[in-house]
Amino acid sequence: QVQLVESGGGLVQAGGSLRLSCAASGSIFRINYMGWYRQAPGKQRELVATIRRGGSTNYADSVKGRFTISRDNAKNTVYLQMNSLKPEDTDVYYCNAGILSTVIAGNRDYWGKGTLVTVSS
Repeated sequence: QVQLVESGGGLVQAGGSLRLSCAASGSIFRINYMGWYRQAPGKQRELVATIRRGGSTNYADSVKGRFTISRDNAKNTVYLQMNSLKPEDTDVYYCNAGILSTVIAGNRDYWGKGTLVTVSS
């Protein structure tokens, strides 16, 4: 009843930029947090950046100063502006959200299907 849809991934040269977006839809009462994680094949999914409803943010050390997370609460959308991209940033990026649904009691964690970011050398 809740869906997260990512967009904006693609192929970019090292040093370039991409902007990811993730829109939440469905039976949403309140979104408490949204964020981005990334996962390489065979590796553990890792945090990239998160933002809470009140606006506080958290970044992985590897992206601090290069990536910026933001959100538009009215649109139930989170963005990730990625600058100065490195080949090491190549991964599938997943949108994450903690959502209080109108049909399911309690806050629950939701995930998008992922969008591929490829940074070439």
